[in-house]
Amino acid sequence: MKDFSGKTLSWKLADGTIELLLDRAPCNEIGSATLAELEQFAAALASAGEDGARALIISSARPEGFCAGADLRELFERSQAMAPRERLAGVRDFLERIHRVMNAIDSAPLTTIAAVHGVTFGGGFELALTCDLIIADKLARFCFPELRLGLIPGFGGIPRLKRDVGNAVVRDLLLTGRSINAAKAQSIGLVSQVAAEGDALRVARATAAQIRKFDAKTAAAAKRFVKPIPQDELRREIDLFCDLFTRPAVEAGLRNFVESTDALPYLP
Repeated sequence: MKDFSGKTLSWKLADGTIELLLDRAPCNEIGSATLAELEQFAAALASAGEDGARALIISSARPEGFCAGADLRELFERSQAMAPRERLAGVRDFLERIHRVMNAIDSAPLTTIAAVHGVTFGGGFELALTCDLIIADKLARFCFPELRLGLIPGFGGIPRLKRDVGNAVVRDLLLTGRSINAAKAQSIGLVSQVAAEGDALRVARATAAQIRKFDAKTAAAAKRFVKPIPQDELRREIDLFCDLFTRPAVEAGLRNFVESTDALPYLP
């Protein structure tokens, strides 16, 4: 697996661990450029085990946080330039592409770790949920704010959250749009470890070193057993997102977001 440095992210393989670093200002919003580079990563990930990779760590170089979610400005601007039918086809294509990336990370035979800090919202939260373990800086916050836009999470977040925690937690996060902190996330079983401020990546690296002590095939078999991919629900999520996207409330919500003068309009 060759090292890569792009416009929105980079990765390297050293000592059996791949480190994928998100780095797109302001807070790693996932738009067309990030998706294209994530697709390159997913393609490289498919053969990473042959190069001796045993673990994957995903982290962020941005001080604001791990990832604020989808690039809503790009989504709004592109949708305004298209006819309604083309707009919906474009949204479905984007969702299907990002789902393929998320599924590739979710099902990778490596042990995967999200080392998160700060804002871990929307699509960023969904990316973290693809990982086997989430290690959170004590100041990390998790949120699904999509209902403010008249939408639901569209990158696979609902089925994966349902897989990991109880229905009461899923409903609270989805229907209220409120954020939870790292301590709360650990108490409900979402986060495996809480690290000191600025220490999540170090703890993730130490965890990866522990993972590398064990047989790779055994670890992969255990992962497949305890972490099934909810394929049917993931497909239904795309359909529901696309159905909702055609509603006038969504265009109004996206317009309000884009026109907001708040420094951090994605915060609840």
